[in-house]
Amino acid sequence: MKKTSYKDQIAALSKISKAITSDLYLEDVLKLIVTLTANVMKAKICALWLLDSKTKELRIRATQAMSKDYLRERKIKLGEGIVGLVAKDKKPIVISDVTKDQRYKEKELAKKEKLVSMLSVPMMIKKKVSGVINCYTVAPYEFTKSDIDLLSAVANQAAVAIENTELMVKTRVIQEELQARKAVEKAKGILMRDQNIDEEQAYNLLRKSSMDRRVSMKDIAEAIVLAYEVKKIK
Repeated sequence: MKKTSYKDQIAALSKISKAITSDLYLEDVLKLIVTLTANVMKAKICALWLLDSKTKELRIRATQAMSKDYLRERKIKLGEGIVGLVAKDKKPIVISDVTKDQRYKEKELAKKEKLVSMLSVPMMIKKKVSGVINCYTVAPYEFTKSDIDLLSAVANQAAVAIENTELMVKTRVIQEELQARKAVEKAKGILMRDQNIDEEQAYNLLRKSSMDRRVSMKDIAEAIVLAYEVKKIK
């Protein structure tokens, strides 16, 4: 396999950086990352595994592989196989032939896909591992320090993309919760004045209306506020 040129490495990292800061959905960003990585690394398969911090299991989240056997649903425990070991130890692993390495668990799949050499690196951000990226070749290949550095840089950028997306989702959820609370508080005030009831009664009225109509309290509250505003205009 031909060595990856420095120019190709920089070009790949540049494209990945642009993808991370784009408006693409996370799934598209990760798919682009593994596709670009496979091309620049001259790899048959590049796969990105994400770690579930609760179950301590890793699952494939993105790959450019088209094989149905490789794409089937799989999970690996932390510390199990190469992927699990890389995630546990937070260190890259290079294997010259996966079919002969005792740590590699899916030898039959490797033989079927004609996979030989493998480079696996952890996805790190702030000393925390979020997943693993693997690259496979179909001919014996000695991965260089430059290859390891490149894939590590890609893996860490992928980790940043995932964290940024998760932060955006959390921020959006928090904002929606705040908006819902504001609407409910405003609606309670309107009900308390119009119906001469206390705060608890107003809240229970909102909750009952929400349950009866099978819509959120936020929607009920916003409808009450809107009706009040329209009434004020008239």
